[in-house]
Amino acid sequence: MPEIPHAVEIWIFVALAVMVILFLISGMARIYRKAGPHEALIVYGLGGTRVVKGHGTMVLPMVQICRELSLELMSFDVAPQQDLYTKQGVAVTVEAVAQIKVKSDTESILTASEQFLTKTDDERQGLIRLVMEGHLRGIIGQLTVEEIVKQPEMVSDRMRSTCADDMNKMGLEVISFTIKEVRDKNEYITNMGRPDVARIKRDADVAAAEADRDTAIRRALATRESAVAKAQADQERVLAETLSLAKQAEAQRDLEVKKAQFLEVTKRQQAQADKAYDIQTNIMQQQVVAEQVKVQQIEKEQQVKVQEAEINRREKELIATVLKQAEIERQRIETLAEAEKQRLMAEAEGHASSIRQQGEAEAEIIFKKGEAEAKAMNVKAEAYQEYNQAAVIDKLFASMPEVVKALAGPLANVDKITIVSTGNGEAAGMNKITGDIAKMAAQVPALFETLSGMPMSELLGKVRAIGDKAPKPPELPKA
Repeated sequence: MPEIPHAVEIWIFVALAVMVILFLISGMARIYRKAGPHEALIVYGLGGTRVVKGHGTMVLPMVQICRELSLELMSFDVAPQQDLYTKQGVAVTVEAVAQIKVKSDTESILTASEQFLTKTDDERQGLIRLVMEGHLRGIIGQLTVEEIVKQPEMVSDRMRSTCADDMNKMGLEVISFTIKEVRDKNEYITNMGRPDVARIKRDADVAAAEADRDTAIRRALATRESAVAKAQADQERVLAETLSLAKQAEAQRDLEVKKAQFLEVTKRQQAQADKAYDIQTNIMQQQVVAEQVKVQQIEKEQQVKVQEAEINRREKELIATVLKQAEIERQRIETLAEAEKQRLMAEAEGHASSIRQQGEAEAEIIFKKGEAEAKAMNVKAEAYQEYNQAAVIDKLFASMPEVVKALAGPLANVDKITIVSTGNGEAAGMNKITGDIAKMAAQVPALFETLSGMPMSELLGKVRAIGDKAPKPPELPKA
């Protein structure tokens, strides 16, 4: 036979070892039992009986047996089929609910296991129910129907205290006992409440009657208070209306007084405005005439200045073109003629000669200027003498439209004129304005007389008549 490789032998050995280990683990799992928090394990056999709770233990096969005992709460109805008789001899039927469980100590668990370990849950609950119904029958016989119906907690307390000894002997404890229903066939319980119902109904009727009475009283009081409040409100309303009418009358009176005062102030201000307008118009007329005269004076002064400037220009031109050139030529010739002879003397006296010549030239210029001004004044006098009466009158009347235009000029700059008539029968509106302008125009001759200082008739008398020749001015003496 061929030999098996060494590696295969190792793998076979490992597999066998794993199988042995798994078999041992499976066996250990079968003999190891665990107890949950809701149960207790009762192990009996080799080593005696022991209780395992909350942990695991090893149960040896064939020599030990393990059973579970439930520690959960048991809830079942306690309802005897036979009637229960109370202390009064009244047959009643009572239905209750009980909650019972096995105590958690080891002794109680061993006691309960002795009583119920081999029994089913129904058998165990049946045994416990018989005990509970017997005790309930004894307790009901000691109580009246009223106590059972009205004090169910007292019945529950008595049940727990009465059953405690019997439950301890079975390793049990009563957690709670609650009565669900109490009834009887003779309607004792129903009739038991009728007096209370009647009393309650009576009290309700009395309370309703008292409530109706109180409601009626309060309604009457409210009606009276409402009537009183309404009367007071009517009085206050009448008083308020009276005060309002009085205030309205006072306000109307104050309004009429203020209207009269305002009308008086308006008329007074209108009168002052008319008077101020007249005064301002006269002032403006005087200012316009004065400005016109000033303009004419300035024009005349400018004309005189122009004439004087022209005379000065001609004098300077004459001096520059004739006298000065001749004097320069003469000096040049004399200087050249005696240059060699009087060179030293000329150098000594050059400065004095130059000053003397300059003075003579300036004196000559002043004399020429005075002579020209005198001639100009003669020419001007002759020109004024040539003005006859018609020319003066024409000049005077030709300037009057300009004066009137200057007087009316401020009115052209007025954008809007509000005219308030006092109704006194005098000219008003634009008629008054145009009349004032006509009055201002009529005052122009008086203005000329005021500015000239002599009457217009005397001013015109000094003007030469038409056809007369002006006398020639006297000639100035020649230098």
